[in-house]
Amino acid sequence: MTQSKTYQTGLLYLVHLLICSDGSVDEVEKKALEKVKVKENIPDSVFDEFHTAVASIKEKDIYQQGIEMINSCSDEDKIRAFVHLYKMSEVDGRVHVKEVRLLLYSIKMAGIEFDDVVAQAKLIKAY
Repeated sequence: MTQSKTYQTGLLYLVHLLICSDGSVDEVEKKALEKVKVKENIPDSVFDEFHTAVASIKEKDIYQQGIEMINSCSDEDKIRAFVHLYKMSEVDGRVHVKEVRLLLYSIKMAGIEFDDVVAQAKLIKAY
């Protein structure tokens, strides 16, 4: 399934914030990010633009831009994005309180139901 650049970039921004929220990014999280990239067919050019952008903008702006991009997508795409975030929060074996806050607040800002995200996440194997 080919996704829009807006969806892909918004997803990458939010995943970046999630994996950085606990203060460290480990190899398991890096590998999971690569799996998201492959699963969502994110081209290297979009991935490279994302890395360049997040290096030069503030965390608050990364969040604002990421949530705006995701909010411009369909509800189905929003849920899929948050399923990735939900799975990413578990990937390192510990769920940090900042990850939970980011996930719950972002889901609320996107206007979707947490239960819908959890239901979809149960259908997917872990990263």
